[in-house]
Amino acid sequence: MIKHDLSIRPNRNFRPITYETDAKKTAAVNPGGGTVAKETDMAGVCKYSCRTSSETLQWILAINDFIKPYRFFLDSHVVNFFKDRLWEAVDKEWMDCLKDEPVENLIQIPSGVVQDHWPASLKEFVIALRSLSLPRKQADLLEEFPGLHMASLSTVLAQGMNRKKKHEVEALAAVVGQIAKDVESKTIVDVGSGQGYLAQVLSFEYGLSILAIDASSHHGNITDARAERIRKHYAAKIRKSEDRELSVPKTVTCRVLSPETLKALSNGSLEKYDVGKQYLIGESSIGQAQEHSEDRLTPHSYMVGDSSLILAGLHACGDLSVTMLRTFLECNEVKAVISVGCCYNLLSEEAAGKDDSHCGFPLSKSVKAVGLVLGKSARDLACQSADRWRGLGQAAGLHNFELHAFRATFQMILLRYYSEVLVKSPAIGRQGKTLRRQHHQRALESNLQCQDCPKNSSGGSSQKRSEDETRCSMSDLGCGNDGKKGVTCDDDALFHKISSTRSVKNENTNAVDSFSLFMKFCDSGLARLGINESQEIDYSGIWKETQPFTEMIGPYWSLRAALGPVLETIILLDRLLFLQESSDWVEAALVPIFDPVLSPRNMAIIGRKI
Repeated sequence: MIKHDLSIRPNRNFRPITYETDAKKTAAVNPGGGTVAKETDMAGVCKYSCRTSSETLQWILAINDFIKPYRFFLDSHVVNFFKDRLWEAVDKEWMDCLKDEPVENLIQIPSGVVQDHWPASLKEFVIALRSLSLPRKQADLLEEFPGLHMASLSTVLAQGMNRKKKHEVEALAAVVGQIAKDVESKTIVDVGSGQGYLAQVLSFEYGLSILAIDASSHHGNITDARAERIRKHYAAKIRKSEDRELSVPKTVTCRVLSPETLKALSNGSLEKYDVGKQYLIGESSIGQAQEHSEDRLTPHSYMVGDSSLILAGLHACGDLSVTMLRTFLECNEVKAVISVGCCYNLLSEEAAGKDDSHCGFPLSKSVKAVGLVLGKSARDLACQSADRWRGLGQAAGLHNFELHAFRATFQMILLRYYSEVLVKSPAIGRQGKTLRRQHHQRALESNLQCQDCPKNSSGGSSQKRSEDETRCSMSDLGCGNDGKKGVTCDDDALFHKISSTRSVKNENTNAVDSFSLFMKFCDSGLARLGINESQEIDYSGIWKETQPFTEMIGPYWSLRAALGPVLETIILLDRLLFLQESSDWVEAALVPIFDPVLSPRNMAIIGRKI
C-alpha cells in the first residue's frame, strides 16, 4: 500500500510522508488489455519505506542490488544500437517476445504494464521496477498541508505562463505560503528563479518578501519588467485596502556555485562577501519601489536582520538543488527548504573511492560509504517520464521508434565515413534540446485541450491529433540525445518533413518510402554538423544492413526507459537521506506536489528545522 502521511503544522510533530511497498503483488485489469502491478495491503508486510534514515537506506540498497545485473542498459547509448549490437545483451526470450509486440504495449512498459503472454521473468522485471519506484501520483495538498490556501492566479499574474508552468506555480506557491505560516517566516529566497513567475506570485498574491536569484541577467531583467507591470495592476487594487502593503521581488543575478554564496545572499552579508566575478554578475531591483509610496509600496528589508528565511526552488537545475539542501543545514537563518529538482544529467558525481563533498551525487554519507555510482548515462535516463510515455498514442510511439532507428543508422554512417566527427566534436549533440522541449509543450497542451473536444470532428482532425502526438513524444523518448560521444542532430526539425511526406495514419508504408525519409534525415543531419558530402556514401548498403534489426529498437528502448523511475528514486532518496542523517532537529519529507503528466519532475523535498 502507498500511504501519504504528511502534515506540517505549528506546534505539532512533523510526520514525514511515507511510501510503503508490499512484497506481494496482485494483477489489476488494465483497460489496454494487459495487467499492471498493483500494491496490495498485506497487513504488516511492508517492504520499503522512507520514514527513517535506516529505512530510506534499505530502499536505496534494494534498488542498487536489483539494477546491478542490468548495468548494460544504464551504460548504453541508443545511438550506438547497431554499432554495438545492443539487443544481444538482453535476454533473448524477452526480445523474441517483444519484437512482435504492438507499439501501444511497448510504451506502457515504463509504467509497469505487463501482458499475460509475456515470459514470467520479463513480467517480474517490469513489476519489480515499478514496486521499487517512488509513487508519482499527485498528493492531495489540502489533506497533506492542513490549512493550505491555493490562490487561483489572475490573468495578470499568469501572463506568459503555459499550462504546465501555471499548474506548477499555483501548487508550489501554495505549499511555500503554508510552510511560511508554519515557521513564521515572511521572507523567501527563490533559487533559480528564471523569469520570476514563482517569486511574483509569492510576493503579490501571498504578501511575502522575495529575493529572486538567477544566473541569467536576462532573466533578472525580465523578472523586473514583468514585476513592474504586475505592480501597477496591484497598486490600483490595494488603494482600496488599508491593511496590506505591496512588496516587489528583489532580483539578484548570481551564479550560486557553493553553499557559501547562497548563505551570503540569504543572511544579507553579500556586500561583505568576496564572491568574485565568477559568482556575482550583478544586482538589480525595482528602483521605482520608493517612488510610489502613495501606492503603499515597500522595498524588501530582508537584507538586514531577518532571522527566519525559507529557500524555495522550482526545478532548480542540477547541483543547484543540492546546494539548497546544504545551505538549509549550514545557515541558521534558513528555517525551511522546499526544493523541486530537475536535470539530473547535469549533476556532478563523485567517482568511486573518492570523497568529494561538493558533488551533487551521492549526497548522503551512507550512500557514499556504499560506493554507489550511477554515471552520466544513468542520470540522463533518470530524467525519463513514464507518465508521459503512458499518454503517447500508437502513431507517436511508432514515429519515435522509427526516428531512433534513423538516428542509430545515421551513427553507422558517421562511424564509417566521418569518424573524426565523433572523436573531435562530442558536444554538438545538444543543439535541438530547446526546440524539442518547445514542440513537446505545445503538443501536450494541444492534446490536453483536445480531451474536452468532440471526438467526431470533421476535416481531418484525427490526423492533426496524431501529428501533435508525434511532436509531443520527441523529448519524452530523448531522440538523439543520449549519446555520450555520439553526435545528435535535431530530430524535431525533421518531423515536419517526415509528416508532410507520409501521413501518420498510413501504417503500410513500404521500405522505399522509409528509405527516402532516412535519406532526408541524413541530409539534414550532415548539414547540421557542417559536413559537406564530398565522398560516395553507401546509404543503401548501410540501410539494408541495419533493417533486419530495427524491430528490436522499440523493445530495447522501452525496457531501458523502465529503469528511469528507479534511478530517479535513488537520487531523490539520497537527498532525503542526506537531511535525515543530519540531526534530530531536522524534519524531512518527499511529496509529489504536481500532476506527473503535466510536470514529470513533481517530487518536492521539504525540510524544516524544529
